[in-house]
Amino acid sequence: MLITRITAISALAAFTTVSALAQAPAAPASPLVSSSQILFANSKNNIVKSVDKVSDELWNWRPTPKVRTFGELFAHIADGQYEFCGAAVEGKPVDKGIEKTAKTKAEVSAALTKAFEYCEAGYKTLTEKSAVEMVTFGRPMTRIAVMDFNAAHNMEHYGNLVTYMRLKDIVPPSSKQ
Repeated sequence: MLITRITAISALAAFTTVSALAQAPAAPASPLVSSSQILFANSKNNIVKSVDKVSDELWNWRPTPKVRTFGELFAHIADGQYEFCGAAVEGKPVDKGIEKTAKTKAEVSAALTKAFEYCEAGYKTLTEKSAVEMVTFGRPMTRIAVMDFNAAHNMEHYGNLVTYMRLKDIVPPSSKQ
């Protein structure tokens, strides 16, 4: 009886350990790259959720004549994905001209989705070694620094969007409980 119990406990412990290991997330290939990717994902999430909160009627609204509209801000953010991630991954900024050409919510939303996908694909090409290689983006920077600069740029303009939303009594995504 004792041997049967010990065998059963050992088998259960082994099964539990194997199950836990099977469910554990894989270790990131590069903590440097995955940390940057988390910053980017947070900025993307706030921006994408903001698009959903801004109605078609507010798309061309601007708080004062000298600043961008909601739609222009989102289009500018889309352009930024190509500029920053292009410099980091391809070695040169990519100019898509989204802010100049996309005007409707549907056009800008589609362009923004593709732009974020472009950066996500860029992250998949980075390794621990390539992330610290130098590229020129106005000045010499590491590839990963340019990617982080993109996340900072996203959050800078998310701050603009937050102000716009608050002025229109919209609760920003990052404030939602």
